Amino acid sequence: MEALARSVGEALLKAGASAVTAESCTGGWVAEALTAIPGSSAWFEGGFVSYSYDAKQRMLGVKAETLEQYGAVSEPVVTQMAEGALANSSADISVAISGIAGPDGGSKEKPVGTVWLAWAVRGKPTVTCLSFFHGDRETVRRQAVIQALEGLLAYLPD
Repeated sequence: MEALARSVGEALLKAGASAVTAESCTGGWVAEALTAIPGSSAWFEGGFVSYSYDAKQRMLGVKAETLEQYGAVSEPVVTQMAEGALANSSADISVAISGIAGPDGGSKEKPVGTVWLAWAVRGKPTVTCLSFFHGDRETVRRQAVIQALEGLLAYLPD
């Protein structure tokens, strides 16, 4: 994970870009992975940890009706989280994560390990991804962090 975070930092620095995170089930782990890299203040703006519905609405502008209709672990919510992180920062790219890390909280429709991610870049369509991870809580969260970092590399602005 450290090598991947370092690669994200190098790519952001080379592009003259900065990143922001909007995290729910990972609790700030993506931001922690990025800020563990020396010099990250040159390319990492900050992060939002929005675990509750209220925090998602206040900090990121997620609409109450979207949360009510789709639930926090959904494509519309994670899209609004990623776009809200950009709107509330001066970063060039954002990543948002919302999922069910377990061990409880899953359902038949959204089992434990269900994670939605979104990456937003100014002036481009937001990209989303639905993943189904396996393992215990830490393993699900770790896999989500890795996927978030890989997406930052893949969708980094030109």
